[in-house]
Amino acid sequence: MTTATKPAKQAGQNAVSTLPALSLSKKAFKEAVVRHLHCSLGTDENKADNHAWYKAISAAIQELVLERLRTTQKNHYLNDTRAVHYLSAEFLMGRLLSNNMHNFGLFETADSALKELGVTLSDVLEEEPDMALGNGGLGRLAACFIDSLATMEFPAIGYGIHYEHGLFRQEIKNGAQIERPDSWRDYGNPWEICRPESIQEISLYGYVETKYGTNGQIQKEWHPGAIVKGVPWDIPVVGYGGKTVNVLRLWESQSSGYFNWDVFNAGGYVDAQRENVEAETISKVLYPNDETEAGKELRLIQQYFFSACSLKDIIRRYKRAHGDDWSRFTDQVVIQLNDTHPAIAIPELMRILVDRAELDWDSAWAICQKTFAYTNHTLLPEALEKWPARMLEKILPRHLEIIYEINHRFMAEVEKKWPGNNAIKAKLSIIEESNEKMVRMGNLSVIGSFAVNGVAEIHSKLVKQDLFPEFDQLYPGKLTNVTNGITPRRWLKACNPLLSELISKKIGNDWPLELDQLDKISELADNKTFQNQFMKVKQKNKQALAAEIKALTGISVDTKAIFDIQIKRLHEYKRQHLNVLHILALYRRLLENPNYDIHPRVFIFGAKAAPGYALAKTVIFAINKIADKINSDNRVNHKLKVVFMPNYRVSQAEKMIPAADVSQQISTAGKEASGTGNMKLALNGAVTIGTLDGANIEIAEEVGDENIFIFGNTVEQVNALHAKGYNPYDYYYQNKEIKAVLDWLDSDYFTPGQPGALSSLKQSMLDGGDPYLCLADFESYSEANKALDLAYKDKSRWAKMAILNTAKMGKFTSDRSIRDYVEKIWKLDTCSVK
Repeated sequence: MTTATKPAKQAGQNAVSTLPALSLSKKAFKEAVVRHLHCSLGTDENKADNHAWYKAISAAIQELVLERLRTTQKNHYLNDTRAVHYLSAEFLMGRLLSNNMHNFGLFETADSALKELGVTLSDVLEEEPDMALGNGGLGRLAACFIDSLATMEFPAIGYGIHYEHGLFRQEIKNGAQIERPDSWRDYGNPWEICRPESIQEISLYGYVETKYGTNGQIQKEWHPGAIVKGVPWDIPVVGYGGKTVNVLRLWESQSSGYFNWDVFNAGGYVDAQRENVEAETISKVLYPNDETEAGKELRLIQQYFFSACSLKDIIRRYKRAHGDDWSRFTDQVVIQLNDTHPAIAIPELMRILVDRAELDWDSAWAICQKTFAYTNHTLLPEALEKWPARMLEKILPRHLEIIYEINHRFMAEVEKKWPGNNAIKAKLSIIEESNEKMVRMGNLSVIGSFAVNGVAEIHSKLVKQDLFPEFDQLYPGKLTNVTNGITPRRWLKACNPLLSELISKKIGNDWPLELDQLDKISELADNKTFQNQFMKVKQKNKQALAAEIKALTGISVDTKAIFDIQIKRLHEYKRQHLNVLHILALYRRLLENPNYDIHPRVFIFGAKAAPGYALAKTVIFAINKIADKINSDNRVNHKLKVVFMPNYRVSQAEKMIPAADVSQQISTAGKEASGTGNMKLALNGAVTIGTLDGANIEIAEEVGDENIFIFGNTVEQVNALHAKGYNPYDYYYQNKEIKAVLDWLDSDYFTPGQPGALSSLKQSMLDGGDPYLCLADFESYSEANKALDLAYKDKSRWAKMAILNTAKMGKFTSDRSIRDYVEKIWKLDTCSVK
């Protein structure tokens, strides 16, 4: 029996062998692939196209995956392990074939075997669609974490939603973003397994009946108005070395009723399927547009659906080993809430314990507070979810009652700490008494959890200092930090094989498990031979990306130019529009002075804007229209190009990141919780230009101030600017360049025949108050870019900077993040699979 009090193993103790636990010879691999081509797909080598080969290869690898999954689960059951259950609305998994082959140590074997079959592995890998299960950093972080948990042999299960369409597939038409369904499962997914034996039924709507038991105690019974089935789909998660295979369990919604045959026969073809359609809508799309009331309701139902399914599944497995003995539940189960999306799991567990298991309130609440931990990912108020109380009352009437009771008892705690202080009560209450009564999910998450963590040192400090200072006083030690990390298996070894091979030749093959070993290459940073080798790899990666850019956009780019990359979700706080202002300034300088001395530079963007986020979509439109103008202007295009890569996703990031010279991490200080793109780009030898925000601060500490370009106002300076009354017009009138480029946006220079099509950008930075301080940081940003340009012209200096960025990223592995979670929060033991 593993208990919560056992110490976690120290770094290095849980490192697994780099050799695959199960291996195949080239001959055996070929035989397995051909067998699946014949028996699973019903075709042969002569007829098979790349998609058929992809399916056959995946099936051959999946044989190994499922064997290791079986032995892993058996080991966990026999050892009665304590496990972490990671609840997240997003898991941005990307593609799995290459990842799984690398983790089993079979990539080179497969490549060689397929060549003998006349098949090119790189072409086959392009057949795999990205799993459309996430949007940005939150989802990719979750994917990195479950990779590390399996690699480090910790018992863990990821829980999420089996989205049919994911976010959306982005198309660019006349410069504008168009959203299309991302139908990633049109031809099936070879990695997922349906588990109908573990279907859960979830209640919605209805009313609550109050009863009195034989002992006079009040009892509550929820009479639901609808019941939805949650069908689990398991995606195995292969750890590096192939020993442990954990599970990502995703819930698909289905109607619990049957097809209405009588209505259909009477001609009601649509009505006969209405219930099915309504139920299946729950897992249809990631983040439905919540600009409408129906969209808000659907989003709340989504969150409850996957949280409730997951809790029932966790309890089912716990009871299989321990029956109705709840005394051991918190020894065996820890649930990590990845942001506030699954926060409704807290009142759901209380409902189960109080209404179903008939525990008294205090005992149930003690279990809850020892079970849940909460990761805060943002300081932005719009991202700290709040739900109208009336909506909860309609959809989850019993849960609203429980939330009121949690809040009532919590307010008594606050009264003891701050007697008579109604202002603090109003701030800490789960219920916000505004124009409409709202339920604050962030406050609920803090109150119902035993640990709350931010995701970078500066972010965690601001969580304590600005977001939840009173909670920090009330619960000393509850708020902590776990700096984010990325898996080097995918974000260096798999996506950048040329650099991985060079590193392995210099320092050996163990660095994917012990990323601190990369520091050894810092000793070679001044070595001219190694500098040339390192930059030669970068040049080959740039050539590969240039070919991809040409294929996707038709734009030809100079691979000798600086590849300057900004890839992330499109949001004002990430300040893609600051980057745009600087591009316009460079363009204007070159038009005024054709001899203006800058190294040729290609600005490359990748981003999706939320469908209802008008200004973000205008930024995308602006980037594309400015690109059209600059790229066709013979006066400057040998020095300046702009590229927007459509439909940014994990597999595209894997091509862009290895080719980056410059990493743009330019969010307003205090707004980016951590960032993980900054880590991926630096790991692959890109030099960061960024603010002192999120993990940029820790990256700067690791690589040294001379190997990063920091600019802009600090958190303290940002707060001071707002405090004294920031006026963007001061910068507009004082800086001629700022005024010129903003006024340019009012013209039709970039949008012929459409004057003012880009004016909303100017308005947001002037009349809109420039909330993210683009104008305040512009001059500093411009100077940092000049320093960057000068550094790049010194080839030896830049090579050294790039090498040191790779060498100093050891801290930012997700393995270290998981060790921090294990030691500070989860208290897990490893469970080696023999």
